[in-house]
Amino acid sequence: MSEVSLEARSPRVQLWTIQGAERSNSLRRALVQELAHKVAVADADRELRCVVITGAGDKAFCAGADLKERAGWTEGDVREWLELLKRAFRGIEVSPKVFVAALNGAALGGGLELALACDLRVADPAAMLGAPEVKLAIIPGAGGTQRLARVVGIGRAKDLVLTGRRVPGPEALAMGLCSKLSAPGKTVEEALALAEEIAENGPAALAQAKRAIVDGFGMDIERALDLEIQHYHRLLGTRDRLEGLAAWAEKRKPRYTGD
Repeated sequence: MSEVSLEARSPRVQLWTIQGAERSNSLRRALVQELAHKVAVADADRELRCVVITGAGDKAFCAGADLKERAGWTEGDVREWLELLKRAFRGIEVSPKVFVAALNGAALGGGLELALACDLRVADPAAMLGAPEVKLAIIPGAGGTQRLARVVGIGRAKDLVLTGRRVPGPEALAMGLCSKLSAPGKTVEEALALAEEIAENGPAALAQAKRAIVDGFGMDIERALDLEIQHYHRLLGTRDRLEGLAAWAEKRKPRYTGD
């Protein structure tokens, strides 16, 4: 049985659902391996532009690592696990496709880290988000200490990580941890609508814009501005750029192909 089901909602948008509602969609080794494989396949799909990731059921997006699976692990096993998580989540972060996390329930520990690797997060008002690792005498190890600070700022990241507290959807929105709140019970639908809106745009432009933001964030402003221009230059010779200009002039919807 697949750990992550895939549903093509259109040629340009896919819905990936973590299968494991009975265990709060917790992260297992097989699941993370499958997720990494799906990202690689998505990267090579010329038609696909946006992926929505959610969890099965209505209780959890992903409640973190499966502690039952980890119970017998050695220190070496844990080190391998952290490297697996790092590669899988980094793959999402640098993918040319846009990833939207539909937080239909709890996003805790590794689940929050998965959501942080995505480009945008849509949360149900009742969703609870948190990084409770310090309560287990460990720290977030799949990007939580780094991506969280980049998303909400260092002060709020310290608050969440050092207390291990959980925040509800409205507070997560207020601090910028999620991009928007959905209507209750409508998280997946609204995330898919957002994905379709994003998919209307030029795919090469989406990829270059995403990469410019991700790569430029930690640079000083002069280097970051140079990087932005480099990514812009990569679009100058594309057919989509000419199509965008033609569509604007002709007052019609553009037909982007990724060329």
